[in-house]
Amino acid sequence: ATLALSTLMLPTSHAAEVRYITVKAQGSVKVTPDAVRINATASHLASTSKDALAATAKTSAALRSVLKNSKIDSKDIATTSVTTFPEYKYGNDGVTTLLGYRATQSFTITVKAAESAGTIVDALVAAGGDNVQINGVSPFVLNSSKAADVARAVAVKNAKARALSYAKLLGVTLGKVNYLTEGGASNNPPIYGVAKAAADSATVIDLGTQDVSVSISVQWALI
Repeated sequence: ATLALSTLMLPTSHAAEVRYITVKAQGSVKVTPDAVRINATASHLASTSKDALAATAKTSAALRSVLKNSKIDSKDIATTSVTTFPEYKYGNDGVTTLLGYRATQSFTITVKAAESAGTIVDALVAAGGDNVQINGVSPFVLNSSKAADVARAVAVKNAKARALSYAKLLGVTLGKVNYLTEGGASNNPPIYGVAKAAADSATVIDLGTQDVSVSISVQWALI
């Protein structure tokens, strides 16, 4: 805990002292993520950049179709990059061979029904085959407002308990609250396992838990 016990001397015309105690505290609550972010890339190698990009566009369209059928809103699908570049093979003899031109289109997909994320991953791979890569799957808390309210209650409880403890040790009494400031709610990185295949070969996304935390500073007058 951080403690500040101060006495402010007012001008002589006020003939009084203002004393206060300030503590900082944090409240945290564990929640299960309610959404999953999927990063996927469509990729093709062809003899020209134009052909590679055209083939990638077809795979990307197939991925969008899968997402639409999975009831993923278009606003939850964002293209993060489109690239084309030559791809080479580097031989042990020092000879460099041009294999062709690779085109990619990468997406960030927000799945708001977390329990369906594994099924969507499987559907994307089925649609794109070896021309799609799943680059990452990250569970997260989409709506943390309720959890933040609980964390605030815990933070206030912790702050008051600390202030009372210090007041007792110092032989003073807490009065009214002068102010309370919040440092902001934060979502700590979730604890989860990687996507894994279940016994029936269906992909399962382990959601794990995530801490939603609120930090506050509270000042009490002393009486």
